[in-house]
Amino acid sequence: MNSWYTVKVKYTKQFEDGRLKRVTEPYLVDAVSFTDAEGRIYEEVGTSIQGEFLITGISKTDFADIFYYDDCDTWYKCKLTYVSLDADEGKEKKVSNNFLVTAKNVKEAFERIHESMQDMMVSFEIPSIMASPIVEVLPYNPDLDVELERRAPEESEGIAEVSEESEIPNSEAEDFDDIEEASSLEDETER
Repeated sequence: MNSWYTVKVKYTKQFEDGRLKRVTEPYLVDAVSFTDAEGRIYEEVGTSIQGEFLITGISKTDFADIFYYDDCDTWYKCKLTYVSLDADEGKEKKVSNNFLVTAKNVKEAFERIHESMQDMMVSFEIPSIMASPIVEVLPYNPDLDVELERRAPEESEGIAEVSEESEIPNSEAEDFDDIEEASSLEDETER
């Protein structure tokens, strides 16, 4: 099961007015582990950033779902709360989940999260919506895994396997020792 990881990347960014500034930007990556998140950042972000970059931190981030709309790039973190009934004890329990949605402003984020969650069977509240510093969300990309599988060597490529049965017989091994002794004697006689 994949999880979301926030990966902070530090690099030198060139702004529209031409000035350069060292910035640290967070990216949200869908990965199975910290190592996988780091590898995906190198694959995805490494091609778009010019020059060197440094990963300054990776942390696991808990988002119940992410809603992407094409018309804007600003991400808003929305906290939803609802009441759930605990089946074991029969008590009501308040549950909070975080969602991420793209919108132009807080009002539009509120409307979009309401629209996306309208099929929920329980009533919910949205106690907070705030702009997120996340630059880009990188969902799971199965093409990267396929690319890595293609790099694995295949037996049909002519790679010889050495087994215990294919060892050099003792008589031939002794011949190699004789050749080495003869060459060392030749070296001594040339001196």
